[in-house]
Formats: sequence, C-alpha cells, structure tokens
Amino acid sequence: MRIQKLNKATKQNLLEDLLKRSPNSYGQYEESVHAILSAVKEERDAAVFAFTEKFDGAHLDASNIQVTEAEIEDAYTKVDAQLLEVIRKSLKNIEEYHAKQRQNSWFDSKPDGTILGQKVTPLQRVGVYVPGGKAVYPSSVLMNVMPAKVAGVDEIIMVTPPGRDGKVNPNTLVAAKEAGVDKIYKVGGAQAIGALAYGTESIPKVDKIVGPGNIYVALAKKAVYGHVSIDSIAGPSEILVVADETANPRYVAADLLSQAEHDELASSILVTTSETLAQAVSDEVDKFLEVLSRADIIRKSLDNYGYILLADTMDDVIDVANEIASEHLEIQTKNPFEVMTKIRNAGAIFIGEYASEPLGDYFAGPNHILPTNGTAKFFSPLSVDDFVKKSSIISYSREALEKVHKDIELFAKAEQLTAHANSIHVRFEEGE
Repeated sequence: MRIQKLNKATKQNLLEDLLKRSPNSYGQYEESVHAILSAVKEERDAAVFAFTEKFDGAHLDASNIQVTEAEIEDAYTKVDAQLLEVIRKSLKNIEEYHAKQRQNSWFDSKPDGTILGQKVTPLQRVGVYVPGGKAVYPSSVLMNVMPAKVAGVDEIIMVTPPGRDGKVNPNTLVAAKEAGVDKIYKVGGAQAIGALAYGTESIPKVDKIVGPGNIYVALAKKAVYGHVSIDSIAGPSEILVVADETANPRYVAADLLSQAEHDELASSILVTTSETLAQAVSDEVDKFLEVLSRADIIRKSLDNYGYILLADTMDDVIDVANEIASEHLEIQTKNPFEVMTKIRNAGAIFIGEYASEPLGDYFAGPNHILPTNGTAKFFSPLSVDDFVKKSSIISYSREALEKVHKDIELFAKAEQLTAHANSIHVRFEEGE
C-alpha cells in the first residue's frame, strides 16, 4: 500500500480523490437510469420483464416474478444447517439492538386544557433492495428488514436480482424468510427501484425504499426520491483505521482488506502516528494478497483508493478521521475509548483490536447499512427511525386559546396573512 506523509496537501488530495467515488460523480449513467425509470412508469410490468431479460438474462412474467413458498421451502434444503443457525443468532442480536431504538407516542397535558404531543406511526409498506452480482448478501437482508419489523411496518416487500435461471440465491431467500419479509420479487437494478416507486401490475408501490446497490440503483433511488422516501444514496464501501504503535499490524492489514474486497471503488485507509506500524501493515497486506481469493479486486481497490497516512500527532489523526467521516472507523490505540470521545463523524465505530469490522457486518447487532462518502457528517446508520413517521398533536380548550388568541392574530397580521388571523378571531368575536 502507498504510504504518504499527512499534511495539508495530501489531506486535500485524499478528500478530493474520495469524492470521485460518490454516486453524484457518475452523471453519465443518469440518462440511462431515467430512461429505465420512465419505461417502468409507463409500461409497468412489461418494462420490468424486458429489462430483467436484457440485464439479468432471466425470462420472467407475471406468473413467476414473485418468489413462491415452494421456492423458499426448496431454498431451506440447500442452505447449510450451520449457516442457518448463525443467521438465526445474528437475527436475534440485530433485533435486540434495534428494539432499544423504539420510540413511543407522547402527550403533554396542562390544567388549562392544552394538549401537545407526538404520534409515532410505522410506515405501511416498505421496499427493501438486496444486491446481487459480485457477491450474495443475506446479511443485508437481515440489516434492512429487522429495523422495519421492530418498527412495526405492516408490509415488507423485497426485490433482488435473479440469476439467469430465474432463481434467487437460497441463502438470500432463507434470510428473508427468517427476517419476516412478506413478498419477494425477482427483479434488480434501476427497474426494481422504479417498480417499487411507481408500482406495476405485479409489484405494489411502497412508501419507502431502503438498501444499497450498484451505481444504477443509487442513481435510481436519487431520481425517485419525492415519489417515495429513501434511506440514503449509498456509495462504495470504506474503512478507516486509526492506530498507534500498540496496534497489531496483521490485524490492521486484515481489516483494511475486508473492505477492499467489496469492489474496485472501495476505500481502505490507515491513519497512524507510527512509521514502524505503517511499514509493517503494508508488508502484511502483501502477504495476504498472496492467499486471498478476491486478490485481483483488492489490488485494484488499493491502487485506486488505498492509503496509509503518517501523522505527527494523534490530534492530527483524529482531525483527518473527522474530515473523511468514514463509513466504518476502527480505533486500535492504547486508549481507544478516549480516542472515541473525540470522533465526531463516522458511520460505525469499532473500538479495540477485537472489534473487527466484519463483526458489525454480520453479527454484533448494530446496523451495517451506513452513510458513505463523507455523509456520516450528517447521516446516521439505518435504524428503527427510518421506518416510522411522526405526527404532531395539538389540542387547545377555549380557555387556553383565549389567553393567547391576540398574540396569534398579531403574528399572522405581521405576515399579512389576514385569513390566518381571522381563523383565530372568529372564535372570540361574540365577546367584542
């Protein structure tokens, strides 16, 4: 891996380099995405079937686009029994973690008849996109679905690309069944997002679409936002490791590569105060590349967006970590909890040398659908909050309104909204 001295110039170059990975930087795909979405909106099922055959090589129609119970039962016969046990353990951890995020409606009443409050209501129907392609992600099924289940969403619709044989990977189907998905449709890409956003004869329109995908999926979610809600526009995966001389270089190298294997646009960055660690990590990376199965993808990822940055002080390390605002941030230092208190921007923070990033991907419980490309400065991980909406509650007695009606009328008239003022005034005009 390249080793660079951290200074103002290298930091700026790095930040600019990382921004190139944002879905907002791939405008050349937008015309194709809009054409797909327009076709789905106008032609509905026919467009979905045509695009599925074009892009996935699968011939589908209204009779087989939805996964059947028989297909799910068959999937169970093909899934390793030990994997199924692990899926169930992971599911329990994810459910228990997200259960702590539940919010309740609340009401605050006063003696004069004023009642203010907030009504928390689950979304009625949610669409979950689960990627296919270079890898199969049953873990993404669990992470997208469980917060929705905990929130109390009425109906969860899942879409995922089929293979050329028109089938969905058994691991994905079993994870969906275990998590409680209501319906599964064999469609991926921008056409799946269009189907969920607009509805077709076979696929119902949803209120919100969640889940990561490729650039076409990301741009499609961006385009349909407003017709439906979305969680975020996910970019390529990324990890940043903050480390000092006490870190284990083999652990650090292994963790960096855990994200580099996702795809060529993934970013893996180590920021450290130790030159010795930096060189040792680089050496360990080379050793791992000799044995890892996805070494070709990893090499391209590291060539494009892999860095080891040498900083003078831990304050400089923390400063650049907050600037990058990484999706995954590991802290492997002498006092990791102290460092954690100074981290302002990160999607998920992993503390200590045994809190490796894949622990969060698969098992610990916190969500692995995280903000990318610096958006951790203002976005949060997927949570129960993403699957509820809130209505404010207002109730006033005549006595309560009478005390303040002139104040409200004055405010409305100051904005030249006389009908607003009159709406309050008519309730007290008899006494004047």
